[in-house]
Amino acid sequence: MNNSTADDLLYRSGVGMMLVNDNGLIFVADRSDMSGPAWQMPQGGIDDGETPSAAALRELAEEAGTDKLELIAETSNWLAYDFPADIKKQAWKGCYRGQRQKWFLFRFTGTDDDINLDAHNREFDSWKWIEPERVLELIVPFKRKLYEDVFDSFSDPLMRLQER
Repeated sequence: MNNSTADDLLYRSGVGMMLVNDNGLIFVADRSDMSGPAWQMPQGGIDDGETPSAAALRELAEEAGTDKLELIAETSNWLAYDFPADIKKQAWKGCYRGQRQKWFLFRFTGTDDDINLDAHNREFDSWKWIEPERVLELIVPFKRKLYEDVFDSFSDPLMRLQER
């Protein structure tokens, strides 16, 4: 049974991943396909027949080149954002209004040497760990509300991670 509404079909389904290290810093990476800095947390599509959690693990392996992870939480709802007009024309030939995503919070259990942006088709030029309060400053403006929702969804588990 398909529970999608007509509006859901206007959004590409995907996943987003917040990766937090033992110092409470968040992994962000600069997209290689955009001019100027375009920092974001890893995200990606869900393949046919794939669960959102399996997609999240696959995307982290592809984009950050790591499987050194511990799942902490996932959003109970799908979160969405709209593409700006210029990106909407380019992305998926204008078929989607934006993306709806299931988000996952992971604790990174490896070392910086376990991050490999070249593990798959390189999507990022560089990466870094930043303080949670800096994420919203760096993120591309059209994703800011989505990221606020992600932080709201993960506020309790993030606080518990900080207390470790």
